[in-house]
Amino acid sequence: MLLVVSIDGPTHSPPQNRSQRWRYPPTSRTFAAFTAAALVFALLLVANGTNPVDAYAAMWESVTRDLQSFGDVLVRLVPYLLTALAVVVPARAGLFNIGGEGQTLLGAIGAFWIADLLGQNVPRVPTLLAMTVGAMLAGGLWAGIPALLRLLSGANETISTLLMNYLAVLFLGWLVFEPWKSSTSVGFPRTRAFDEIEQLPLVVGRAHIGIIVAIMTAFAVWATMRWTSWGFQLTVLGTNPEAARRAGFDTNRLTAFALIAGGGLAGLAGMLHVTGVEKQLRPDIMSGYGFTGLLAAWMVRHHPLKAITSSALLAAIAIGGNGLKIRAGLSGASVNILMALILLGVLSQQHVSRSSPDLANDRASGNES
Repeated sequence: MLLVVSIDGPTHSPPQNRSQRWRYPPTSRTFAAFTAAALVFALLLVANGTNPVDAYAAMWESVTRDLQSFGDVLVRLVPYLLTALAVVVPARAGLFNIGGEGQTLLGAIGAFWIADLLGQNVPRVPTLLAMTVGAMLAGGLWAGIPALLRLLSGANETISTLLMNYLAVLFLGWLVFEPWKSSTSVGFPRTRAFDEIEQLPLVVGRAHIGIIVAIMTAFAVWATMRWTSWGFQLTVLGTNPEAARRAGFDTNRLTAFALIAGGGLAGLAGMLHVTGVEKQLRPDIMSGYGFTGLLAAWMVRHHPLKAITSSALLAAIAIGGNGLKIRAGLSGASVNILMALILLGVLSQQHVSRSSPDLANDRASGNES
């Protein structure tokens, strides 16, 4: 059932059938999806000859062992949360941004380019601010390409943003292998290391100040979507494009800026991670982070504040993979199977639509289309 905003006056919602009235709440369905994914993963561990209890205990210990482990979780939380928000904003307008992976890479590229232009001749705070602006512009412009294709030719943004990920990887590879390759890199191509004034200060273990920026950004997105006219217009557009047009909204501009804003948030993720953790650019930097952010957004039905929790959980699972490698003798990448199972479970519990699923509660009136 698709809910649409009415602009012609109050309407009455159609009667719900018995199955609709007795559906379990979203939190229960998400918990059920997690439980099912954990059970299936446990069966796979048994088939591999691994005790699932020991494996899960090893994952838990890797996350809770010490302050350093907690810091590692926060390190992963930053890009996961911001790439989740890069999905949340376009979803408000009924769009699917699958390009967070490439947009983070462009953000890292934009940050490095600005740092090179400044040449370590500017103090730390202005340098980091300039790199932030450069990263968000680069990510936003990269997302603007699918937005432009959608407006000019009607190209589906799901496909175009996905394909842009591969172009971003190729572009980064060319930069690292050719113009930006460090003269000191031997065997493994990489750029020069960031200078100290180009790096984020640390707060806990390896965790950097970007964790504060990411959480504040989540609250900013939530407030923008809830209390601004732009957020309201995106809601109307995502609910019913025809209603948005009849209300006089510039739907083309809203569509373009929703995708560009999402790309800017992903670009910020790239800047924070590369200046806070990696300290240089490599061909395989941040591989898979954008897709994990996509999962974090879908887990909480595109709610910006709840994405903090889902991103933290996925970050803990990712760090828990170290325990599987050390104590259970499995590859640390084995947790990707668990994440994939969680994604399948979450998607099976949700109706895939062109509107943001978790926003229905914010709509006071509607009818069935």
